[in-house]
Formats: sequence, C-alpha cells, structure tokens
Amino acid sequence: MRSTKLFSLNIITLALLSTATGANAADFGVQQANISKQKIAKYQCKRCVVTEGHTGTVGGTIGRVEANDDHAINKLTTSTDDVAAGVNADMAYQQGVYKADIQAHQLGMDNGFINIKVGNTDRYQLDVDYQSITTNQYSNAQTNLWHNDGTLTPSEHSRVLDLNLQRERGSIGFEYDFAQLTGLGLSSFARYDREDKTGNRSASLVNPSPVNFAEPVDETTDKFSAGVVLDGENWLSELSYYGSRYENNIGDLSLPYSYDVYSATPDNQAHQVSLSGQYRFASSVVSGRVVSGRMIQDEDLIQMSGNPLQNWDGQVDTFNSNLTASTRVNNRLRLGASYDYSKRDNRSSVYDFAQYEYNSMSGAFVQNTAMDIDRQTAKANASYRIASGYRLQAGYTYKQVDRNYGEREETNESELWSKLNVRAIDKLTLDFGLGYSERGGSDYQADELTSDETQSLMRKYHLADRNRSEVNARASYAPLEWLTVDVSTYYANDDYDTTVIGLTQSTDYGYDANVHLQVAAPLSVYAFAGQQWIDSDQSGDQSAVWHTEIRDEFINLGLGATYTGLLEDKLTLGVDYLFANSESNTGVDPSSSAAYGAYYSYEHSVSLYGQYMISPQMALKLEYQYERYFDTDSAMVTADTDSGLITLGELNHNYNAHQLMLTFSYKLQ
Repeated sequence: MRSTKLFSLNIITLALLSTATGANAADFGVQQANISKQKIAKYQCKRCVVTEGHTGTVGGTIGRVEANDDHAINKLTTSTDDVAAGVNADMAYQQGVYKADIQAHQLGMDNGFINIKVGNTDRYQLDVDYQSITTNQYSNAQTNLWHNDGTLTPSEHSRVLDLNLQRERGSIGFEYDFAQLTGLGLSSFARYDREDKTGNRSASLVNPSPVNFAEPVDETTDKFSAGVVLDGENWLSELSYYGSRYENNIGDLSLPYSYDVYSATPDNQAHQVSLSGQYRFASSVVSGRVVSGRMIQDEDLIQMSGNPLQNWDGQVDTFNSNLTASTRVNNRLRLGASYDYSKRDNRSSVYDFAQYEYNSMSGAFVQNTAMDIDRQTAKANASYRIASGYRLQAGYTYKQVDRNYGEREETNESELWSKLNVRAIDKLTLDFGLGYSERGGSDYQADELTSDETQSLMRKYHLADRNRSEVNARASYAPLEWLTVDVSTYYANDDYDTTVIGLTQSTDYGYDANVHLQVAAPLSVYAFAGQQWIDSDQSGDQSAVWHTEIRDEFINLGLGATYTGLLEDKLTLGVDYLFANSESNTGVDPSSSAAYGAYYSYEHSVSLYGQYMISPQMALKLEYQYERYFDTDSAMVTADTDSGLITLGELNHNYNAHQLMLTFSYKLQ
C-alpha cells in the first residue's frame, strides 16, 4: 500500500538526512547547485529511458508427481492425482504514465498465484490478487465416524480419507494520490481480502473415552482496510481502519446418541482504528502511533444443565500506543528511546454459574471472570562509533505485564544488551552480541478459581522467575573475488532458578555456515550447513518425584551448482541437494512404561534441471525433483492398540516422491 511505501521511504530519507551535522553543515545537494546561467532546455537524461510497450516473459508449466503419499504436495506443490498444468508470467506494459504489471506462477495448479497491477504512475493504482494453497497433514487416515450434516455417525467399516486443507485467497486494492489535484501530499488506500478454507483436519473429543476424528473444515475470513496519508516536508501522518470477520460454515458436531459433543469455532469479528505520525527535526526523528480496537464474539452456546446463557456476548476492547525518538548527538554518537503501552480490557458479560461437586450441585454460585492484561515496554539504546570501522551499540529494555485473576498478577523483566560491529579489516566483517535479562514479579500463587487443582509449587514457564543469558557472533569473509564465506553462531540459556515443579532450565544453541564459489565464469557453486540444539529440563511430583529431559536437535545441509555457457551459450545446467533432519527425545527418570517416546524425521531432496534457449525469445526448461521423506512419532498408535481409544490410525510418513516438470517461456519484444 502507498502508506507503507511512504513510511519506508521517509524512514530511509530521515536516516540519510540525520547524518548532517546541523544548521551550519555545508550542503552539497544537487538542489543547491547554481544553474541560473546554464542552458538546460536541451538537456536530457540519456540513461533514463522508459521502455514503452510490452516487456517480460510468459509461459506455461506441465508436470506430474509420482508418490504414494499426498504429503509430498507440501514440498513439490502439486498433488499426485494427475498431470498438472499452470501458467507463468512476469510481464509489464507501459504507455506514457499508464502502466500494467502481471505476475503469475503455476496458476491453475494446487499451489499457484497471480497478481495484476494497473494504473497511472502519477495518480492511482489498482491491484488484484488470487492464490491457491493446498497443504496435507496426513494421507490415508482411517476413521469409523462418518460426518453427515453435523452428525458423526459410527460405522463398522473404516473410511479412508486425506487430512488436507485447501485455501483460496482473493484480494483487490486501490490507491489514489491527490497531490496533483490538491497540491498537498495527500493519498489514500483501500483493500479487501477474502479467504475460503475447506478440507479435513485431525481433532479429538472425550465422550466418555478419547476419540480422534476427522473434523470437516469450511471457513471464510474477510478482511478490509482503508486509510489516508498526509505528508509534508518534515512530517508524515496516517489515519487507517482495519477490520476482519470470521465465519464458520460448519456448526457444533453431534453423535447419534449425544448432541453437541464438539463445539465449533465460533464466528467473530475485529475492528481497529489507527493514527500514526512522524516528524523530523534537524537531526532527530520522533514518531508515534495510537490504535484502538474491539473484538466481538456473540454466538449461541451449547446448552447444558446449570448454564443460564443462550449465547455469549463476548467483547474485548484493545488499546495500543507507541512513541519512538532518535537523535544524532554528533558524528559519533546516536541515541534512541521508545515506549509502548497496550491494554486488553475484557468487557464480556459476567454471570453466576452453579457449582458442582462430585456430580451434584453444591448450592454455591461463582461468577466467570473477565481477565484483563496491561503491558508496558520502555527501551533505550545508544550507538557510538569508536573509530573508523568500529561501532559499539548498547541498550536497555524494561517490560511490565499486569494481569488480573491470574496465578501471578504482575511480571517485570529487565534486559541489557550490547553489540560490536567491526568493518575496519579488509574483506572481513565481524559482529558480536551479548545479552542478559531477569524476570520477576509479584508473589506466585494458585489462581483462586483453580486452587483445588493447581499444585502450589508448580510454575508456568511464561510466568515464572527466569534469568536469561545469550551471546552471538557473525563473520563474513571474502578473501578472493570468487569466494565468500559467512559463519554465525549463538547460545542462549534460560534458568528458572525458583521453580520446583515445571521447567527448570533450557538452552538453545547452534550455528549456520554458507560458502559461495564462482569457480570460473560459467561455474557457480554454493554450500550451507546449520544445526540447532534445544535442551530442556523439567521436574514434577505427581504420585512420585520424577525428572524429564527433552533433547531436540535439527540439522540442515545443502549443496548446489550452476553451469552456464554450454552449446554456444544456449544451455544451462543446475543441481540442488538438501538434507534436513529433526529429532526429539524425552527421557523420564525414574523411567517407566508410561515414558514418552521419540519423534524423528528426515528428508532428502534433489533437483536436477536444464534450460535451453531455443531462440533469444524462447526457452525450454526440464526439471526433475526427488524427495525422500520419513517421520515417526511414538504418540501415533493404530486403531487396535487400545480398545478404549478410537484413533485415526498410525499417521506417520514414509515415502519416495518423483516430480517431472517441463516449462516453456517466451520473452516479449
């Protein structure tokens, strides 16, 4: 949208202008040049040539995937049903101030999009988007519950179906610049988006034993935004509105012998009004934003004994504000600060509900509580140029969160961080970072609403006291014109030193490395590697003291090469390889038969392609892609594992997938 573009451009402009030393600084800008004696009528920019007419490329893709699991669509973007065909385009047309752009990729396939922009470069622009997205969770899920008009009907015969989702997104937007009409920096924008989502996803309920089933999905989400932007020489402002509406076209689900056993996601809507602005002084910039919103949910409730409500008139009002300032003290020192405040005011209705104890009414009544949350964040930072090529940055952040009717009504967190940037060494850039934070707050106690169920020593990790230490480093080295190496590493430790039951410690560390080689003029090679480890410790005492260690590990490896210039510069060959592996192990001490098992997955992906230039305008590309995917989750069990548990089957993946794609492209004159 224009508002976003204006904001980005002004921020860049202000950053550049902030390098001035003040009113006494010399101005060598082009606008200060004395051209009173120059004859500029015949001058023209010989390089500023705007190509009129049609430019770009257009073409099509046809291909097929062979796989016994539709999970391959998440990587290969096309299903295994039949031959798929799509349209590709990257075209532009310009005639004077009128311009049109069209971009499309595999339009007509399971995953494809098209974007069209038309307008007058000086006044207005209209853009239209369409996108289709298909994702697969599991294939060949088995269920004995058949969905029909809101009822899950048990059957002796298992039904096999795919748990996948199809999304169709469409949007239209319009921008208009009133500058030529009004002489002011006034512009406006409006946009409407709609998404329809259908398919099936896994869900579960207890009635009275656990039941896993395929939940039907038929949802619609509408979004609308509009606003006006007004800017001047040193300032920028924007007034905008954003609204959304969610509609679930499938209601509550029932069993033949029990009604409304599964509550559907309720319809809801949200609205926001935002006012933002920015002002530039000689060497300082101040910006701010105020947002007021409301979320509404007013759907019928499932009726049950003791519930006096027919529908829920839920309403939450939100308020957000931000103030940011930065200034350039001198040519070495820059200072910045910001303050954020947000409030979530739950104005939903409060009623008296009868309380039950051991399936009988106790005679006592209690009200549902409307929980509110207030958040405040203050930040300060400084950047100091020690010497040419050396810059030191440091900052402090304070966060405070207030909650009512919670285990901990107040939490506060303080963080200190620093960075060192080195650019003085030839062909080498270095970045180092350190950070430390502490979180504390008010007394931790069980919520009065759940004190009978909550262990007094248990701490929720997002509310518990925590000390965090982190360090990171990055280096980029280009010793030769044809060689570039980038390496980064990081380490973070979270210590929940006062927690007896719950998460007590967590560490997150890893590295990333990238190498690019331009071996010769026609040959380019790249490689990358990355690993991450997350280790967590947790303690508990349900019936017996126990300790859990969770070890998560991830690895990504890649290698690729491109060779050009074959067959008189008409043929280009390329290869890409990717390996990804993730593993999660949970150990319980003392061990027992109820201990968690492991989750493990890996993927090999290979892509081979060749592109041949039939003529200067026409090209033909043939691509083969192979995927080997495997995962196993110990939580997945077959339908006959436990007679008291109804499952969707063992939904792990283990498949080989092959895709062959042929693409033709034509370059417009």
